[in-house]
Amino acid sequence: MAQPSSRIFDNVGRMMNDAAGVADGMRREVESLVRAQAERFVMDMNLVKREDYDALRELVQRQSAELRALKDEVAALKGAGDAQPKP
Repeated sequence: MAQPSSRIFDNVGRMMNDAAGVADGMRREVESLVRAQAERFVMDMNLVKREDYDALRELVQRQSAELRALKDEVAALKGAGDAQPKP
């Protein structure tokens, strides 16, 4: 009597183990599909890479500093021109 019920539990255990393996495989497949869709979505948005953004921001900051220096120089030259007497 103990033998048939033991076999039933073994079969049920094997089926549950197989079902868990199938579920894990399905989970991995769904994850890869979602990841592929997300990557495609991001690529379609034409987003800027962080490195490109940082490089452009640094360039703009340098140019802003140069522009301020040039404006100060022009203002100083205009001030020096106003200080000289007109003939």
